[in-house]
Amino acid sequence: MNDALRRAMAEARVNDRKLAEECGVDVKTVGRWITEPGRVPHARHRWAVCNVLGEDEGVLWPAAARKAVKVGPDREIVSVYPYRSACPASLWRSLITKAERELMFAGYTNYFLWLEQARFGTALRRKASAGCRVRFLVGDPDSEITRAREQEEDVALSLSTRIRVTLAELEKLKGHDVAARFSIGHAYLSVFRFDDDMIVTPLLTHSVGHDAPTLHLRRHQDDGMFDRFATHAEELWRRGRPVWEETHGQA
Repeated sequence: MNDALRRAMAEARVNDRKLAEECGVDVKTVGRWITEPGRVPHARHRWAVCNVLGEDEGVLWPAAARKAVKVGPDREIVSVYPYRSACPASLWRSLITKAERELMFAGYTNYFLWLEQARFGTALRRKASAGCRVRFLVGDPDSEITRAREQEEDVALSLSTRIRVTLAELEKLKGHDVAARFSIGHAYLSVFRFDDDMIVTPLLTHSVGHDAPTLHLRRHQDDGMFDRFATHAEELWRRGRPVWEETHGQA
């Protein structure tokens, strides 16, 4: 029995039939993945399962992961998506749920999180009360750079409107050890950190965030890709202007 796969499916609330549909296989095939611990799916199916369940290949199929282990700088790259919208909501949920020390959302609007993650505010309050550091960097809705990007995007739901929706949601978290700052220095790069995991989206000209190419990184070395993006986000945070008055513990 592949207990790791069965447990991951239970945690993600995904049954055999649903996983089969997502991976493009017969439900009996999924059953064999679960009941026959020595059976290793094809690589494309393993990656599909990991995306759906928000779990690591090394956890579900350690033997396959060991064969494909990376040893160079690219070992910090877990997954690559051509669009942020192709990055499963289940992966975001898993990363948020598992984080214990650090949650940082340095997206220019962060608007999509409130749409795609059920009870997102509740999850953030729970994390903050458990001692996890929770921070948001957002663009200034009244800044020149925001207005310039609005013209580039040219969409009905404007950038400033999406930012203001996020600010309204963040206002509900005021006083719950969640910190927020305005920043104008990351208009074309979003960094989302979950302890030692990170999702990075470099925004392209004339496109909105969900069309941005996306990297899922995991820290494995000093001064690697993860650390460089983390340093970038921390510098933006240092330069940022508080959305509201911060306590000492939020700085």
